[in-house]
Amino acid sequence: MAASAAALSLASCGVVGGVGSETKASPAKGDDITVGVLMPDKETARYEEFDYPIIKKRVAQLTNNKGTVLYANAQKDAKTQNRQLEDMVADKVVDIVIVDAVDSKAIASSIKKAKAAEIPVIAYDRLAQGPIDAYISFDNELVGEVQGRALVEKLGDSTASKIIMMNGSTTDPNAAQFKAGAMEELQDNVTISKMYDTKDWNPANAKVNMEKAIAAVGLDNIDGVYAANDGIAGAVVDVLKTAGVAKVPPVTGQDADLAAVQRVVSGDQYMTVYKSYLLEANTAAEMAVAKVQGRSIEFDALTRDRVDSPTQEDIPAQLVQPVALTRENIEDTVVGDGLYTVKQICTAKYRADCQEIGLLD
Repeated sequence: MAASAAALSLASCGVVGGVGSETKASPAKGDDITVGVLMPDKETARYEEFDYPIIKKRVAQLTNNKGTVLYANAQKDAKTQNRQLEDMVADKVVDIVIVDAVDSKAIASSIKKAKAAEIPVIAYDRLAQGPIDAYISFDNELVGEVQGRALVEKLGDSTASKIIMMNGSTTDPNAAQFKAGAMEELQDNVTISKMYDTKDWNPANAKVNMEKAIAAVGLDNIDGVYAANDGIAGAVVDVLKTAGVAKVPPVTGQDADLAAVQRVVSGDQYMTVYKSYLLEANTAAEMAVAKVQGRSIEFDALTRDRVDSPTQEDIPAQLVQPVALTRENIEDTVVGDGLYTVKQICTAKYRADCQEIGLLD
């Protein structure tokens, strides 16, 4: 919100129009721009339902409906995503690229080609390696801390509590940050009986790992589950129910997928992390347009944070703050921000639960 407000303030002062000592009198390019957008997969509902449409809409708003978005989804294949980016660069069909990397390391070679062609690249949601121009995401270690703290508080801060830790994909640098943040809260406060990484963030892989965990430690010895995102959480809940658990123990999540919010409503999932995709996606679009049009002051206002990747230091960035979503604050978060309506959440299956927590009269 602060970043968008900053940009709006700059616009009111004439900076967006090209006035200011550090910006060009005439933009480097006008409104007729093309922004390449590359998303990593379709299984994570947010990318196609929220991120891409929001970016597309905001680019149009910022360019008097003259700017366009060229979109591609890699469907979890790093080689496909590299080819998508390299094709955009070789064909000279984009002025800038926003990329959410399938594999943050593998994408580096393609980003170098974009750099050589003088096409800027903004890393979105995941910190891609290579010579990127900016990064927009959430404070990922804080996401993990929020998840871990919520689980510890629910379990009562006792090392006697035994949990299973279901992390994300090792090819995603965010997963390592989520894990690091979560460990700050979990270590010394609970006993981690088993820990797994989830290849490609695939719920099917999480299902297999959770079945292994139950076989190894026993269903009655699982007091809670740290699940790094909602796709993993859904698989965990399904496995626990299939195994015959009397009551699903606290399970964390992330992304506030509609199905996860409904699981929170019903009590099958304890919490998820709500991240404002509206803010993240809008800011990415604002960064892209400002960068292409040579509006340095506006771009700098949107990238006041700094991060380092394994290949680059001092990357201009914006890190958005996450929020823990539980049964108590659904109305103040996803409903209040317009992500979902009460009607979407409170279908017939969840009507009684929605009434219980005050979402329905």
